[in-house]
Amino acid sequence: MIQEHHPLALDFPELKDRIHALKTGNSHFARLAREYEELDKAIVRLETGVEHASSADLEGKKQRRVSLKDELYALLKA
Repeated sequence: MIQEHHPLALDFPELKDRIHALKTGNSHFARLAREYEELDKAIVRLETGVEHASSADLEGKKQRRVSLKDELYALLKA
């Protein structure tokens, strides 16, 4: 199933201001957010056929994206 992009501000609209504040004021959060966004874009490219990878690689990327989102959410709620 092809997924759309999952930007943090779209997934957590109620935390949009907090996301911006942490991206500009917390280097750890900013690094994780960049990794999440790059990974999300890579997944969409694989799912749409723009790039190719094994299903195991795609699943690994999806699992990493979920892990990053969980970590980012925890930082947002801290």
